[in-house]
Amino acid sequence: MDTPGRIPAARLAGPGQITDYLYISNGKTAKDSSVLTRLKINCIINATQEMDPICIPSVEYLQVPVSDSPAAQLQEHFDTVADKIQAVRAQRGKVLVHCCAGVSRSATLCLAYLVKYRDMSLMDAHTLVRACRPIIRPNSGFWKQLIDYERSLRGANSVMMVASPLGQIPDLYETYTRDLIPLLN
Repeated sequence: MDTPGRIPAARLAGPGQITDYLYISNGKTAKDSSVLTRLKINCIINATQEMDPICIPSVEYLQVPVSDSPAAQLQEHFDTVADKIQAVRAQRGKVLVHCCAGVSRSATLCLAYLVKYRDMSLMDAHTLVRACRPIIRPNSGFWKQLIDYERSLRGANSVMMVASPLGQIPDLYETYTRDLIPLLN
């Protein structure tokens, strides 16, 4: 039985379905051939330096070797990854984007795709991806890159970085941070 306010473990561990063709997960799920077969995944985008893909002949792999560091330049991969997801979609395929935990790098790449090809604001894209995978939390450097990317594509921003007791955070995290501060004291 689930406790009110708690996220069921199954929603955190398994893949999150963002659209009918786009999934996000951690590295363990991306190596589970039964999951890949069940979801009919034919393209995996691996956003890690640390993990080697499993070899399934019918699955295409794209490696995005970036560390989960605020200084890492993930933005230089936004268009390549977004274009790849869109190309797989056009062929009626399915894509799984993963990093080690399915929290920062993979979420950032999915957000960039949604802003570019689904004509979503960054805020709306975050709301959608977070509903599918509640533990997403791109690092502050990735947020800055997403904000720049949204501005370059849409001419405006729906999210801004703001100062907080925890450092620079996206303004949509302000509520979370205000709720968290009393717990840290």
